[in-house]
Amino acid sequence: MTLNLITDAWIPVRTHDGARRVVRPDQIAEAEIARPDWPRADFNLACYELLIGLVFLADPPEDEADWRDRRAPDPGRLRAALAPLAPAFNLGGEGDRFLQDREDLDTAASPVDMLFIDASGGNTAKNNADLMVKRGRYTALPAPLAAMALFTLQAQAPSGGAGNRTSMRGGGPLITLVEPADRAGPDNKASSPLWDMVWANVPAGEPLLDTASPDRLRDALPWMRPTRTSEKGTNPLQPPGDDDLALAETFFGMPRRLRLDFAEDDDTLVVGVRQRPYGTNYGLWTHPLTPYYRQKPGSEPLPVHPRPGIGSYRNWAGIAFEEHEGLRHVAQVVADWHDRRPDGVMASLHVGGWAMDNMKPRDFLWSRQPLYPLNDEGEQAAVALVQAANAFSLALAGAMQTLAKAASMDASAVEPVREAFYADTQVDFERMLGRLAAGEALAKVAQDWVKTLRRAALRLYDERAVPGLGERRLEDTQAIIEARGRLKAAFSGWGPKTGQAAFKALELPLPKRRARKREAA
Repeated sequence: MTLNLITDAWIPVRTHDGARRVVRPDQIAEAEIARPDWPRADFNLACYELLIGLVFLADPPEDEADWRDRRAPDPGRLRAALAPLAPAFNLGGEGDRFLQDREDLDTAASPVDMLFIDASGGNTAKNNADLMVKRGRYTALPAPLAAMALFTLQAQAPSGGAGNRTSMRGGGPLITLVEPADRAGPDNKASSPLWDMVWANVPAGEPLLDTASPDRLRDALPWMRPTRTSEKGTNPLQPPGDDDLALAETFFGMPRRLRLDFAEDDDTLVVGVRQRPYGTNYGLWTHPLTPYYRQKPGSEPLPVHPRPGIGSYRNWAGIAFEEHEGLRHVAQVVADWHDRRPDGVMASLHVGGWAMDNMKPRDFLWSRQPLYPLNDEGEQAAVALVQAANAFSLALAGAMQTLAKAASMDASAVEPVREAFYADTQVDFERMLGRLAAGEALAKVAQDWVKTLRRAALRLYDERAVPGLGERRLEDTQAIIEARGRLKAAFSGWGPKTGQAAFKALELPLPKRRARKREAA
């Protein structure tokens, strides 16, 4: 019997006490179920997306009030709401198949490895360049693992050669998920941590099958209708005017034309994948779990993609808090949380995804950071703190470049010092955010923030500049000392791209010109 993703137990989870279970999607609302437990981190992150999408299809909140009223888990209600979706979520068999092309795709089958984003590509294997990720890791996949791999690939698809389309968020999108710090059940006794996190990220809308209309289901889910192909000369597919249908396909987009092959004598085992190019080429769709940015005012929104160091606060503007008059914007679920958040409830923000270099995966990143309850003024103040730190880090990098040249150091040592600057002030930054969340104005926080950054920058510089200073040539010693002076001056408001930029961001008064000249002398 082929796997059905609604009626069958197929999702591995961990409970509060560490036990492992395999559950149906409706069972995520049962007490004590803590989190997904797939053997890969990217599958766990994608599993949250899948569950959020299923709840949106079946029983989303109408508005903020409905969201609050229904925070407590209700497995029976969720089971009944999901049941009508079952015909659309068969992984194999005759008829419509989950996230697979309706055509049989009469092409040669590829190994099941191709479902993994970090699998070696055809040219990589041909050139024997698969050093870190080996070809042929799996000859077959159990149906549940194949289903999760298929969803992960379709939702995050990188470029894959001519005609193999990326996901509607491009290859390897950044994914942000809100996790409430409290529990929804009375006295925490009936809480389900997995349900709490899924429900916190479900957009408002109307159930997809309110009228039990098969036409609406077909309109929403791309594998239930002929594929919108994208050969040369065709236009990208834009979202429909119906917001609920658009959100449904956003969660279950299908850029790749794929068909799974099952073992002849075992329909629980996937042994190959057939693919044809030129699947759906998505246009300007906006995913509620991904932050977006604009290259200039008025330009089209582009999805943010992970990069190394994304857990550092230097990247939080536009991810953890909004740039209200800037070009970077938090994911819709983060904005929704600020509207929904019950009084006094804190939350964390999970930030993750594949860092890609075109077709090549560089790293999978997943961090968790505090999500402070900031009002509009507090968010703008938080952006100012980040901008100031970024400006001062440029001053530190400039000093380090001088030091590297004068001390015959490897220039590659500059960037790690800059990263250490952010790492060493991470806790202090979070403390500053706590003060802003408590209602303190930027004017009260700014001076303390400058002092904190100054102390960290000078310590990092001195740790590398002082050893052996007296043994260097006179001109090199002079250059190192002058570089330190310029670094100190930046924290007094000097430097158009460093100190001045930081002070302007923090709304601190710049030193008078005469005082600047005297300090320079």
